[in-house]
Amino acid sequence: MRLGVVGHVEWVDFVLARRLPRTGEIADAGAAWEAAAGGGAMAAYALKSLTGAAAFFCAVGDDARGAATAAGLRAAGLAVHATTRAGVPQRRTLTWLTADHERTITTLSPPLEPHGADLPDLSAFDGIALFGGDARAAQAARGAKVLVATARTRAALIVSGVRVDALIGSADDPTEPIDAELLAACRPRWVIDTEGAKGGRWRATEPASRLGASEEAPPPAASPVSGRWPAAALPGPAQDAFGCGDAFAVAVMAALADGCSIEQACGVGARVGAAVLCERAPAVGDLAGVWAARRAAP
Repeated sequence: MRLGVVGHVEWVDFVLARRLPRTGEIADAGAAWEAAAGGGAMAAYALKSLTGAAAFFCAVGDDARGAATAAGLRAAGLAVHATTRAGVPQRRTLTWLTADHERTITTLSPPLEPHGADLPDLSAFDGIALFGGDARAAQAARGAKVLVATARTRAALIVSGVRVDALIGSADDPTEPIDAELLAACRPRWVIDTEGAKGGRWRATEPASRLGASEEAPPPAASPVSGRWPAAALPGPAQDAFGCGDAFAVAVMAALADGCSIEQACGVGARVGAAVLCERAPAVGDLAGVWAARRAAP
């Protein structure tokens, strides 16, 4: 299969600490490091680890950090298609990783996302996960056989009006709501809401529960129209939640593109998210075993 990610990448300064500093406090970090990360990049890292290959379509800044970002992505084994924005610095964020396994992010510069003009014809791709971009980028991404998007791409989805196969939001994150306007614009085949440690829920918006079903065909007698998945068991000690949701979303895309049912796809996503939780960002670990077992029950 040919699978890819269209989205954003940031140069992230990570700070490891027991807790966030109090107002006016001078606090010592346990460790600090920097790397190319952000939602689109984390999804691409996870896709590469999961399936063995990943194309990543993004934009980078015209500075030393932009060059380091592109180099870091390539060093991770991604097939990088990065457009350099002339005269624009690389987007940066500061991310605190605290003992409660949470991540707290401060953006230090404006978003830097791919445009439709940056993208090639994506119709040869079996699946694309959309994590950022303008309306024309969303239209280009729709060329893939399967398109999964996160609710953070709301503006692009509403303006473009492209239909997505699965729309993923978070019941716990106010930046990822799924509302009536977004649903009407992108008409998703499936709506997926993640609920963190509680797992999550999905629902179909049309009878067929699998991709490729005929629009005219009656639904299978046992085809569910909604369901839940439980949180997957952690494969090790929890580290931090950075990238877990992004890894979940791209795993759902890959599984759907491979012909899995929505139940199976959410199960694959849950196991991938749990595995990433046990890695120190921006690492995602070895996810090949999850892919090998992808058709197992959630």
